[in-house]
Amino acid sequence: MVNHKRRKRLLKLLAEHQTATVQQLVEWLNASPATVRRDISWLAARNLLTRTRGGAENLLPKKRQFPLSSETFQNNIQCFAARKRAIARHAAGMCADGETIIINGGTTTFMMAEFLADKHLKILTNSFLMAERLLVSSENEIIVPGGKVYREQNVILSPFDNDITQHHYAGKMFMSVYGLSLLGLMEADPLLIQAEKRLISQAEELVVLADSSKFARKAGLILCGLDRVSTVITDTGASDKAVQTLEQYGVKVVAVEPDDVAPDVGAPFFNPQYDLQSAALFQLDAQLDPRLDTQLEAAH
Repeated sequence: MVNHKRRKRLLKLLAEHQTATVQQLVEWLNASPATVRRDISWLAARNLLTRTRGGAENLLPKKRQFPLSSETFQNNIQCFAARKRAIARHAAGMCADGETIIINGGTTTFMMAEFLADKHLKILTNSFLMAERLLVSSENEIIVPGGKVYREQNVILSPFDNDITQHHYAGKMFMSVYGLSLLGLMEADPLLIQAEKRLISQAEELVVLADSSKFARKAGLILCGLDRVSTVITDTGASDKAVQTLEQYGVKVVAVEPDDVAPDVGAPFFNPQYDLQSAALFQLDAQLDPRLDTQLEAAH
């Protein structure tokens, strides 16, 4: 393994394990102790890791300005997973073969992939992982917009108004949101607002997938009013007051019982370990200084 590739691999191993001994790195990298020690010294001199007695420790910048301010896919996929999977199953059951649907990026909508595996749909999605999962596990036709992949949130966003979404129409759009309120659907980042408004405009019916925790969340940006929402699928933890409020605005509310088992049990197309590893890798690449490859290659 050439120097810069081995050193980048060493940094990724430290990001996964936080600390490692020289002997562990020797085994993982298939390199000699002397080579590992030289790599540690080289990386420590450039403030890319911390040397410890007998090994090294992960050192990532304490503060980084990510392109999007919303929470990471990796963190969100672990929260309320049983609720989300039950919601996703009901949403997938609303889809009939031959339909064109839109699915936005989000952990609850991502869980629909497991239940769409046997469908034959045309699916437009800005979720990178959902597109990947459906391509390998189903015969659905998958369409993704052009743009930049935001690794932390697992979405593809285009800065242009005239992207591919304007040429596709869908009977239903299935959407995850940051929060719900009397004012409507709420998001935390302007870039997400811009992209999702374009998607919403291309769908006749808007179906929102929101576990009961979303009713208590507030954000500074309003995506659209409740008058645009056709259906909200939530879980039985939603309060009667929240359900009644939505129904007063003409929104149909479906409350489903959370799954009895976690999504990694008996779910052949949902593999949390794979998805968490993928999301972690995306996040790691975003956290590593973009100049790292140049630094490592220059030293080769």
